[in-house]
Amino acid sequence: MAKASVGAGTPASIPALLARNVAQFGSKPAYREKEFGIWQTWTWAEAAEEINAIALGLLALGVERGDHVAVIGRNRPALYWSMVAAQKAGAVPVPLYQDAVAEEMAYVLEHCGARFVITGDQEQVDKVIEVQEKVHQIEHIIYQDARGLRKYDHAKLHALADVQAEGRAAHERLEGELAAREAELHTDSTCVMLYTSGTTGKPKGVVLSNQNIIETSKASSEFDHLDPHDEVLAYLPMAWVGDFIFSIGQAYWTGFCVNCPESADTMMTDLREIGPTYYFAPPRVFENLLTSVMIRMEDAGAFKRRMFHYFLDHAKTVGPKLLDGESVGGMDRLKYALGNLMVIGPLKNTLGMSRIRVGYTAGEAIGPEIFDFYRALGINLKQLYGQTEASVFITQQPDNEVRPDTVGVPSPGVEIRIDDSGEVYYRSPGVFVEYYKNAESTASTKDAEGWVATGDAGFIEPDTGHLRIIDRAKDVGKMADGRLFAPKYVENKLKFFPNILEAVVFGSGRETCTAFINIDLTAVGNWAERNNIAYASYQELAGHPQVLDTIQSHVEEVNRSVAQDEMLSGCQIHRFLVLHKELDADDGELTRTRKVRRRIIEEKFQDLIDALYSGKPEQYTETEVTYEDGRKGKISATLEIRDAATVSAQAPEKVAAE
Repeated sequence: MAKASVGAGTPASIPALLARNVAQFGSKPAYREKEFGIWQTWTWAEAAEEINAIALGLLALGVERGDHVAVIGRNRPALYWSMVAAQKAGAVPVPLYQDAVAEEMAYVLEHCGARFVITGDQEQVDKVIEVQEKVHQIEHIIYQDARGLRKYDHAKLHALADVQAEGRAAHERLEGELAAREAELHTDSTCVMLYTSGTTGKPKGVVLSNQNIIETSKASSEFDHLDPHDEVLAYLPMAWVGDFIFSIGQAYWTGFCVNCPESADTMMTDLREIGPTYYFAPPRVFENLLTSVMIRMEDAGAFKRRMFHYFLDHAKTVGPKLLDGESVGGMDRLKYALGNLMVIGPLKNTLGMSRIRVGYTAGEAIGPEIFDFYRALGINLKQLYGQTEASVFITQQPDNEVRPDTVGVPSPGVEIRIDDSGEVYYRSPGVFVEYYKNAESTASTKDAEGWVATGDAGFIEPDTGHLRIIDRAKDVGKMADGRLFAPKYVENKLKFFPNILEAVVFGSGRETCTAFINIDLTAVGNWAERNNIAYASYQELAGHPQVLDTIQSHVEEVNRSVAQDEMLSGCQIHRFLVLHKELDADDGELTRTRKVRRRIIEEKFQDLIDALYSGKPEQYTETEVTYEDGRKGKISATLEIRDAATVSAQAPEKVAAE
C-alpha cells in the first residue's frame, strides 16, 4: 500500500510548521519553563528566533546535511528547540534517555555516529566525556546549564548560549545556507530517529519521516479536537516517541503550549499550577497518584473518610455516565454536584487535573478500579495503543466508547489485521521508514505492502471493532499440559494492587506458574508506619511476615480471577517469592521505559527460579547491584518461598508439541 501524502498546502516539515505558527499564532505562548520557582514564557515568534539562532550556531560549528545530533537531558524548551534547529540545519535529532548509564549511551552514540551532542547539564556532559573513550567520532559537546563546568576543557565544549550568540553574529554569512537547507526538507526527509527500549536485545534506531510525524499528529489531533488553546505538561522522557509526538508533533500541528516542569521533584506542584487540558501518563503514574490519595485518606479523620467514600461511591456510578453523555436523573446530578463541590473538585485540583479535557494512558494495562476512579472524577481518561514504529498511534478510544478492557478502535488512517497466530499487524501513514543500519530487522518487521508486525497478540471484538491485547506474542506460550500461557495478563492483574510495584511470571513449558514480586515501597512503607512496624531497608520490609501474608492474599485473589477465564485458567500462580531488591534499569532488569527484560531476569535469578520449582521453602541468593554513584556491589538474602492457593479448573487433554 502506498503511503498517503501530506495534503496539498500542508507544511511538509516541522520547521515549515514552525514558520506557519509564527505567522498564525506569533504572539501566543508556545513554551513555558519553570526555573528557580518562576515560570518563563516564550511565544511562537520568540521560540522561532531562539531556534534559528541555534540552527545558525550549529552551521557555524560545522553541522553537515544528514549528521546525527544527539540530545540528552530533562524536558526543557532549549532542548526541544535544539531538535527543531537540527532539522532546520538538515541534520537528524536523536534524543537519548537522560537516566541512561554511560554504557547504554555509548551504544546509541556510536550506532548513530553522532558528531554533535547537546546536553542539559554537567551530569550529561560527564557521561558523554566518559563514553568518548569508546566513541571517537564526537566532535562537539554543547550544554545548557553551566553549573559545575567552569574548570572543564572548553576546546570542544560549548555553552548553548554561546552557540546561539555565534549563530546570531554569523547571521549574514550563514542565513542563505540555512534557508537553502530548510527549503530542501520535504515529507520524506527524516524528522527524528528514536531508539526502541531494547527489551530483547540492543535498541534499534527507528527512522521517522516528516510525513510520519505530521500525518500522525494531524490525525490524532483532529480525533480529540485539540486546538491552540490546549496546554500540555512535558515531563516524560524526551527519547520516548510519545513525548516527541505530544511535545513537538501535535504541538507544532495545533499550535498549543508545551510546559516544562522545574524538576521531577516539583512535577506535581507544577502540574497544579499549569492545569493542563491535554495529559498523558503511563498507568504507573495514575496508580501512584491514587495510592497517595488513599494513603492521605487513611490518615484523615473519620468524618472526612466517610464523606470521601460516600461521594466517591456515588461518583463511580454517575461520573462515567455524565462523561459519556448518558441520561442521569435530577437527584443523582444534584448529589454529584454536591460531591463535586465538597470532595471531587478539591481532589482534582490537588491532583492538578481540574482542566483536563482529554487524558490518555498507554504502555501497560491499567487496572479497571484505577481507570474507573479517574473517570468517576469526571476526568476523560482513555487508552491508546501504539509503538515507536507507528509514530505512536495504532488505536485510540473515541469519546463515549471508553472501556478499561480494550485499547480502542484503529486511529484515523490506520488499518489492523490479526494473523493466524493471533499477532496484531497494522499499516498507516505513520509507519516508520526503516531501522537504521538494520535492513534485516526492517524486513522482518515491515513487509513489502507496509504491514508491520507489532509483536503483540490480541483480537478484535466483532461487535464493537475494539482491539484487545492479550500479551507480547513472543511471551505467549503453552503450559506443559497444552493450556495457554500469557504472563503479562497475570502480571498486570497483580500490579493493579497498590502494594505490588512489579511482577514477573514464569511457566512456559512447565506444569505450573510461579512468580517474582516487587513490593511498592511507598504504599507498603506507609502501611508499616501506620502499624508501628519498624524497618531499615526495602529488603527487610519485603521479607516481613505480614507483608508476605498481604502479598499472598493478592496472589490468591488474582488466581480466583484468572480461574474464571477458561482460556487462561492455567496461568494461576502456585508458588511465589518477594524479591529482596527492586528490579532496576541500571541493573539491566528493566528498560528505560520500565519494561521487563525477561531473558536477563531469568539468567540473573536462575537460582531463585529453580528454587520455586523444586519445592524449597526458602533460598539463599547473592545479587549484583548498581549504586546511584555507578559503583557495583552485592547484596545477599535468604528469601521465603510461599505456596498460593489455586482454584481447580478442568484442563484440556494434554496436547503434543507440534
